[in-house]
Amino acid sequence: MEELLSDKLEEAKILMEGAIEHLERELLKVRTGKASPAMLNGLMVTYYGAPTPLQQVANIATADSRTLTIQPFDKNAIGGIEKAIFEANLGVTPQNDGQLIRINIPPLTEERRQQMAKQVKAEGEDAKITVRNIRRDAMEAIKKEVKNGYPEDEGKTREEEVQSWVNGFNKKIDEVVENKTREVTTL
Repeated sequence: MEELLSDKLEEAKILMEGAIEHLERELLKVRTGKASPAMLNGLMVTYYGAPTPLQQVANIATADSRTLTIQPFDKNAIGGIEKAIFEANLGVTPQNDGQLIRINIPPLTEERRQQMAKQVKAEGEDAKITVRNIRRDAMEAIKKEVKNGYPEDEGKTREEEVQSWVNGFNKKIDEVVENKTREVTTL
């Protein structure tokens, strides 16, 4: 009984850590006015009829702080890469010279910065909701075990432990969101 509950709570903690990692990955995609290959993470290119991650068909690099370069491994993929960038609606226009695709990152307007700050906060709130849902599941597991004969005072101790994890993860989420918001809103 104790071991089963410990396993469930450990799984809950791992899931909460996963929520933080997911948040950090999602925030990498938020543009800050600087060129970053992470902006193109998750971009799928139709390559010989199959959707393929851009990183598997091309080398992505930063030429300078405002320019990304994409060099396909196969020259035949250049049209598909260009089309995928247009369809992703990233707010950038790729320039194709037949060998290389260049993407110039325009400076962000104040209005766009505010929109991105809202997007960052929304991502943070989604992460907090995920953590709360994991907490709910963990608390239900504890209550179920107490009902099945697990000592009630031990159950309360476990609930407090889970709540302290949630508080810690929420604090970490707030820090990540605050840092990214600062990064997005500063010129």
